[in-house]
Amino acid sequence: MKTMMLGLLAETAIHPGAGRSTGFVDLPVAREAATDYPVIVGSSFKGALRERSRHHLDDEALSDSFGDQDRAGGVMFSDARLLLLPVRSLSGAYRWVTCPHLIERFERDRMRAGIDGEIKRPNVHKLSSSEALGSTQGENIFLEERQFTTSNLCDDAVERAIAPLIKSPGARSRLARQLVVLTDEDFSWFARYGLGVQARNVLEKETKRSTNLWYEETIPADALFYAILHERQRNALSTLEASFTQNPYVRMGGNETVGQGWFALTTHAQGGK
Repeated sequence: MKTMMLGLLAETAIHPGAGRSTGFVDLPVAREAATDYPVIVGSSFKGALRERSRHHLDDEALSDSFGDQDRAGGVMFSDARLLLLPVRSLSGAYRWVTCPHLIERFERDRMRAGIDGEIKRPNVHKLSSSEALGSTQGENIFLEERQFTTSNLCDDAVERAIAPLIKSPGARSRLARQLVVLTDEDFSWFARYGLGVQARNVLEKETKRSTNLWYEETIPADALFYAILHERQRNALSTLEASFTQNPYVRMGGNETVGQGWFALTTHAQGGK
């Protein structure tokens, strides 16, 4: 049975809603319970792909791949997991940050997807919070209001493993100089507190006075996620793979009418079992 890994590069801000408020944020993004990392849960991911596929597949092929009320589909869908988070930086527009835990989990998922090639995981868990792995040793990096100094260079194997998930050649070419590996603790701080929060408002038609002000959290553009698709029935992935090649974009999450939720898809990283 075939297994495919999809790369999902956010082209716009993303709002995969959690359905409940936390603190002053009325509409936070969905997060993993144990880690607090932003996530697109498998049911939402599958639903978005199904809606997209309505434009490319007939009813029978759609039912075969995604299932219907009476039977399961021929494809199993994982959560879309975060791998790289863009963080504002004074040394360039932003840096792509990740951590050893995400890279370790990515390696395990690659093995599950049948993708060859071991990743040499960076060992930064013993470093102080003022240190990181980057592209230039001894470089000072300012991420938001925090300062880091690169103590070691990031292994090329990490970049080579991540690059196929990024569809845009231009974005892919920036990976080597923008990738920073933080400690798990430091990355968790940015994942929890470094996302954008936008104020949204409803105005009274005549007076333009506010009738409903709320705050919602968004994942920034250029965030990189990935997901795994498994076949339950032989050749079930073939029709989906063809549609991804034909139209390599999908929209997920809320705020569709204000241009949010667009991802660029790539199936470059894929394997068979």
